[in-house]
Amino acid sequence: MNLIFDFGNVLVDFKPLVYLKGLFSDDVLINKINEIVFKSYEWIQMDQGVLTHKEAIKVLCRREPEYKNEIFITIKNASDIVSPINETIQLLPKIKKAGHRIYYLSNMHIEIRDYLLKNHKYISLFDGGVFSCDIKMTKPSPEIYRYIINKYNLIPEECVFFDDVEENTAAAEREGIKSILFTSAADVIKYI
Repeated sequence: MNLIFDFGNVLVDFKPLVYLKGLFSDDVLINKINEIVFKSYEWIQMDQGVLTHKEAIKVLCRREPEYKNEIFITIKNASDIVSPINETIQLLPKIKKAGHRIYYLSNMHIEIRDYLLKNHKYISLFDGGVFSCDIKMTKPSPEIYRYIINKYNLIPEECVFFDDVEENTAAAEREGIKSILFTSAADVIKYI
């Protein structure tokens, strides 16, 4: 069996509002910056690897000049948004010991990918994986699921995909990959 994991809210916390509350104290400002940054087209472009953090800061600051300091702080420190979900990560060695292969498939910015690869040592447990920024396509595009299947010569029916976004799990299902809408590490335990 091949288990494929998303990163955000599966292996690492990704909670923009919690992150922003650590940076700013005003709720109105927090909601505004959440809209400007995390709900922007530029955020998607960073996931696609076609826009760097530096480039996104320039674009967003031109669009919203009155928030340029907040935009800069939010994106410059974006790697702080990801922290390990230990309950899931602790299962990875057990999954390997049970004879399964593990992969990751995640929408990710170049800068956050680099941070994860440098600082999250458990990534070495994976048999392989795909970050969206490396291939210029993002979930839930069907091509990204086909890409990981083809890259590692996987059989879709022998894979289980864990993601916290229903749109992503539904897209994987359409490609023949059994998918679990991730809510907690308990969703993974039955596959050990």
